[in-house]
Amino acid sequence: MPKTNTALSPAVHNEKRYDSRLQDLENAVRKLYNSAKDHLPFHGWHHIYFVKTKAVQFANERRANPLLVAAASLVHDLNYVVRSNSTPDAGRQLRHEFLREAGFERPDIDRVEQIINEAHTATRSETISAEGAALSDADTLFKALPMTPVVFSHLYLTENGIGLRELAEKIVKEQLPLMEEGIYFYDSAVRDRYFPWAEANMRLWQEIVDSLGDPDIVDLLREVDIKV
Repeated sequence: MPKTNTALSPAVHNEKRYDSRLQDLENAVRKLYNSAKDHLPFHGWHHIYFVKTKAVQFANERRANPLLVAAASLVHDLNYVVRSNSTPDAGRQLRHEFLREAGFERPDIDRVEQIINEAHTATRSETISAEGAALSDADTLFKALPMTPVVFSHLYLTENGIGLRELAEKIVKEQLPLMEEGIYFYDSAVRDRYFPWAEANMRLWQEIVDSLGDPDIVDLLREVDIKV
């Protein structure tokens, strides 16, 4: 009777190694966020885990590389650990350290960096990879959730030390052009499902900007210690 060859193929070995690296990365990032949760009430582990979960789902649906998308999702906001109210550049060194320690090699690290920069809200464009689009759509969805203005926005203000006017103007300035260009969400199925939420969210922030032109409303907010 012939012996069964139980040896794993190189492809399976590589897949298992990659899965191990991803799990090591997630464990390390989660540990960091748990230790910094008092300083990251908005960009904390709850945000990272939601974005990773949705980004991997979107990646699988559009045949993007889910492992690279997951890795990018886990480290995409490490700049906020380094410095509040910062851009992705601020977290580049820390991202690379976490990826290297988890066993990622330079080509994958460079690709993860590219995905993160592609997906950055303030600078993203119509030209984007499938992986960048998956991360972008997941991160954008968190912004567009109906409960985000109610449950999470005050946490963003606290975390970044900014006022309501600055946040509202930032959201309208960065996100409204993406809506007008048709790239607020990249995937058509995601757009069909979630764009009504995004439209309602944007209308709210536009009305907030408009309302802050009334000095009596500004005085009202200051009376209850809301930074304007």
